[in-house]
Amino acid sequence: MSEIIQRIRTSLVGLKVPRSLEALDHTMRCLERGEMTAIEAIDILLAHEHGNRESRRFSVGIKTSRLVPMKLIEGFDCSFQPSLDRSQILALAQFDFVERGDMVHLLGPPRTGNSHLATALGVEAVRAGKRVYRASLAEVIDTLARAERDGRLPRNCASSTATAS
Repeated sequence: MSEIIQRIRTSLVGLKVPRSLEALDHTMRCLERGEMTAIEAIDILLAHEHGNRESRRFSVGIKTSRLVPMKLIEGFDCSFQPSLDRSQILALAQFDFVERGDMVHLLGPPRTGNSHLATALGVEAVRAGKRVYRASLAEVIDTLARAERDGRLPRNCASSTATAS
């Protein structure tokens, strides 16, 4: 049995699944004691790795998106801004507009929650596996003006409007 376990360890290292490797000994002990079935053991090993990868993907996505400080939809006080319908905000967080290739603009006077909502929607998009990059309108205009001066405008526009699922 130890030869098989060693092959499994080697395979887990080769597949670069360190969380599954860390969980292997405990999972094997549970199997040996009859506390779980083989299929449950496989599920646990895969769940460890999947959870780790999702956590890393989310962390990297938040970092590269510039969504700091991080805000959440749950933290938005709709009573502070009664002109907004909470169901509309939650509908935006489903990202149907992204799938359709539509844009959403959050406009309003300062201190009304635009940045909070934009950031919170960005966080939800990262959580849903979307690529996100937060920039102010001034930053977008500056970037496009520089690209035009440098003769890179078509390429910049293509990368700025690329959609990912």
